Amino acid sequence: MARSASANSYRLRRRQIRMRKTAGGGLQGQSGAGEGRAAEVSRLGDWKAMPLFGNTFSPKKTPPRKSASLSNLHSLDRSTREIELGLDYGTPNMNLTGQSLKFENGQWIAESGSSSGDRRETQRLRKRNQQLEEENNLLRLKVDILLDMLSETTAESHLMEKELEDLKSHSRRRK
Repeated sequence: MARSASANSYRLRRRQIRMRKTAGGGLQGQSGAGEGRAAEVSRLGDWKAMPLFGNTFSPKKTPPRKSASLSNLHSLDRSTREIELGLDYGTPNMNLTGQSLKFENGQWIAESGSSSGDRRETQRLRKRNQQLEEENNLLRLKVDILLDMLSETTAESHLMEKELEDLKSHSRRRK
């Protein structure tokens, strides 16, 4: 009750303030100030009688929500669910390019039933990979040696050019 009384007094106070603001300025084009106020008050009265959206804001209460799940399966432990519903999934398996893989302990592992041809192929590829790595290391070493030789000859040529310039400048001074 106290809320609605304070809300009504607030509305009444706002209405009085609005009436004073509009009536205080008067209406231009009217014959007298008294007529302007009376017309303004009657206009406000019409506004109260025909509200556009209603006078009060009272949202409807929302109905209580239904339970998310009506089954009690979520409350059962895993072993009971497996027994009741037959949920024995086993380990995940997949087949990629003819090779069968299974997921164990957080890793995908090739199944032991793979053919001996695949094992030979992987050994051959590992051996070839090792040969290529050795060749790559040898080529890197050769490149380093060639770069050292290049820097050495460049330094020597710069020294010779400087000596040549010094000799030329010395011979010019003698003449």
